[in-house]
Amino acid sequence: MAALLDFNSANWSYYTIPAAFLLCMVPHAYGIGLAGKNYDLGNPRKTEEHCAKDTTLNKATLRRISRAKAAAANGFETIGLYAAAVVAANAARVPAGRLNKLTLAYVLSRVVYNYVYVALQDNARMASVRPFVWMAGIGIIMTLFVSAGKALN
Repeated sequence: MAALLDFNSANWSYYTIPAAFLLCMVPHAYGIGLAGKNYDLGNPRKTEEHCAKDTTLNKATLRRISRAKAAAANGFETIGLYAAAVVAANAARVPAGRLNKLTLAYVLSRVVYNYVYVALQDNARMASVRPFVWMAGIGIIMTLFVSAGKALN
């Protein structure tokens, strides 16, 4: 039986860079939605401050807004390293199958990271999951760099 996806047929790795960027924007947009009228387009960095003063927002919502902002920031902090790893692996001619699996795994790790950070952190027992998901994503990035190095040697 043929595989559902043929990872060797084409190189999709460059497409995952804009996908990763969009995944940085998802928690940001979610946080803006939760903030509602407290989001100030003219001064967006004050959103959390404005939300804290809004007595109609409960503490759980305030924490979720803060975590959504942090999840977005984390994505933006790591996307440059990810994009560099994808470019390095492509320049080194890492096989398309390996590139596709690693880059799709990274995108999946960001989906899981965003969900765990924003939605599951209300449960203190789930707090320990987030660093492991983050480390998985960073591990994938490092694997792309190591794969590039191996391909060049």
